[in-house]
Amino acid sequence: MHDDKESPRVGAAVRRRRRALSLTLAAVAERSGLSVPFLSQIENERARPSTRSLECIAEALKTTAVELLDAADTARTVDVVRAVSGADDPAAPPGVRPLVRGEHQMHADEFTGEHDAGREIVLRNDALLYVADGTVEVEAEGRAYRLERGDTMHLSGGVRHRWRTSAPDTRLLVVAVAPHMEASAP
Repeated sequence: MHDDKESPRVGAAVRRRRRALSLTLAAVAERSGLSVPFLSQIENERARPSTRSLECIAEALKTTAVELLDAADTARTVDVVRAVSGADDPAAPPGVRPLVRGEHQMHADEFTGEHDAGREIVLRNDALLYVADGTVEVEAEGRAYRLERGDTMHLSGGVRHRWRTSAPDTRLLVVAVAPHMEASAP
């Protein structure tokens, strides 16, 4: 069911994109020709930009109005990603299925089959690795770990690690605080 009367809340998408580019409201105002107070109102959902204003903001953020609208929040808080939907995602590498659409506080991918992360990875924020099927070998902070079906591993932001799978039936779920979010300790 979809309610066509829901309008996208583009403010959160604008804020996420601006922060991802490490830009201030003043910098976006200068680039877009719009005022700082107006941009602040948009980001805080107190104002909705016209099509022209959204295009100016998108250009200032090195993206398009369509991409901002696609990343926009709606009043809905539930989004189902069907098992078959990830197979058609042209942006995803083979064997990788995004489990969350859009930009949210959480990022999640399913890796299926043989994968080798190769180089060391250092994520900005916390991550959880969950082995749904098969076996995954993880090297984290100089120690080797073998994770099997049902095992999980929590990695704090900043932990150097790499992982690999060697069986075609392996399924690894990686859930992390999204890279565009600023995670902080309580």
